[in-house]
Amino acid sequence: MAQRIGLLSDTHGYLDEAVFRYFNECDELWHAGDFGNRGLVEQLERFKPLRGVYGNIDGQDIRAVFPETLVFLCEGVKVMIRHIGGYPPKYNKETKPLLLKEQPQLFISGHSHILKIIYDDLLQCLHMNPGAAGKQGWQKVRTLIRFTIDGNHIKDCEVIELK
Repeated sequence: MAQRIGLLSDTHGYLDEAVFRYFNECDELWHAGDFGNRGLVEQLERFKPLRGVYGNIDGQDIRAVFPETLVFLCEGVKVMIRHIGGYPPKYNKETKPLLLKEQPQLFISGHSHILKIIYDDLLQCLHMNPGAAGKQGWQKVRTLIRFTIDGNHIKDCEVIELK
């Protein structure tokens, strides 16, 4: 059965009400770090099942619940999420060995506040960074990604701009 995923990152303590509307049909929410506070985590958890990693601004309350790196299987797709990871081919020095070891089909990171969806031919891995959903930072447009994992296929990817 296909899984509809709502992907966000870098909320920095701000949760736009539109997230609930855009992710209403999603089965799970994935957060790529920098939640900002535990209250925001609890709001998301009450809404949908939540997976995530802590970011560099997250305190011990969030680090106690979420790992730095998360690797799991969704349908037939191996997923790796890490807040600070870089992007193809410019992964950071901590992330590159993890990618080579885990060999995910989908690698998700946050941190840059820049939305990117890039296929890495060398690693045969799709990279997604949903940009920033919060108001903290220099980005002019706040963004989310919504997509479906059906078996071993990643499809129906939508970029959402928050006004």
